[in-house]
Amino acid sequence: MDEKLAQEILSSVERGFEDQITFTEDLIRLPSLRGKEKPAQDLVHEALEQRGYAVETFTIDVDKIRDHPGFSPVTVDYSNAVNVVATHRPREETGRSLILNGHMDVVPEGPHEMWEVTPPFEPKRVGDWLYGRGGGDMKAGIAANIFALDALRRLGLQPAARVHVQSVVEEECTGNGALACLVEGYTADAAIIPEPEDEKLVRANCGVLWFDVHVAGHPVHVREAGTGANAIEASFRVIESLKKMTEVWNAEKANYPYFADLDHPINFNVGKIKGGDWASTVAAWCRLSCRIAIYPGDDPAERARRIEEHLARDLAGDAFLGNRPPQITWNGFFARGYVLEEGGEAEAALAEAHRRATSSALESFVTPGYLDARVFVIYAGMPCLVYGPVTENIHGFDERVSLASIKRVTGAIALFIAEWCGLEPVEAGHD
Repeated sequence: MDEKLAQEILSSVERGFEDQITFTEDLIRLPSLRGKEKPAQDLVHEALEQRGYAVETFTIDVDKIRDHPGFSPVTVDYSNAVNVVATHRPREETGRSLILNGHMDVVPEGPHEMWEVTPPFEPKRVGDWLYGRGGGDMKAGIAANIFALDALRRLGLQPAARVHVQSVVEEECTGNGALACLVEGYTADAAIIPEPEDEKLVRANCGVLWFDVHVAGHPVHVREAGTGANAIEASFRVIESLKKMTEVWNAEKANYPYFADLDHPINFNVGKIKGGDWASTVAAWCRLSCRIAIYPGDDPAERARRIEEHLARDLAGDAFLGNRPPQITWNGFFARGYVLEEGGEAEAALAEAHRRATSSALESFVTPGYLDARVFVIYAGMPCLVYGPVTENIHGFDERVSLASIKRVTGAIALFIAEWCGLEPVEAGHD
């Protein structure tokens, strides 16, 4: 691609940028929490259909994916868990095909009174920042995928290859949304996911396990508390045991390429706790909802077995838990990590697109978080480039995404599409 065309593409991104941010704000206003994503997905479906793409919205069918090695176990109702996929087909398939993927689901926003700049689902621009739950993680990325294609179309150009634009659900809890797209047959020569990664390329990430630990107590009246066993208090000992195991797992990092230099690649978290029935009754039960990372190459089933064995062994001498061991159920992420091997053609194309859009060299890094890229890399053999805008406070209060960064990333994606897919004149009938 010559420099003149590259600058025309970046200028076209600039011309459409206000509409792009308005669309992002419209997405933020729709609280696409787990199981409530459909209104936002309907908006994406409509936007893509208006652009003339062939659009399919389909519900995740657990029966289709439960036997896939990438499946994560769930008990929630998927009747409103819908994916949206738009397909562009060129007149002549002369370039390389591409998937532009993003997730619509957002994490819970927490108490609204603890958001200081704006309520979580009321987007607000302050200087270079756009505030709102899901703006960075990752509705800005979904909009960037769509508007990068728009930028080419304004120039009378379109990809000379098949392109699928995917808006999926379940990324924050199972990864089953992206997996369902793969099982439905959506594949390509490469994929891009504009997750909030500070304009860097993710080289590798951890896998993730979600599990509940059920602790049973022995309820008595609080006046006789010494004769009972408080399940909530006992759960503290379970947490400490799992923290000890986490440090053992972190000590294994030298065995895993790209992870040896991370301070703490394996992070354990108790994200939710429920227990007890009455303030004056010693708690009869407690449930911990937990998350822990695993290394790329690790089998989730093997790591799950190690967790169960560790708790059984470590708590065997506990005066109460030794006789009534906690029970574990696996419900949510049961996902492998992945490594994006260096030196690929897709990475080289992104590096050049990034250079032109940002005037800087593309950096890569390793993240201990989960990414849907594992679906493409591990189970489809596709290079997946996770690369997106600068953000702050994702999963926290006052989540925000940099407007200037969104523009640079959108430009880089548009340039990547032009290089990777090739270009041809817009098909007759398209604006």
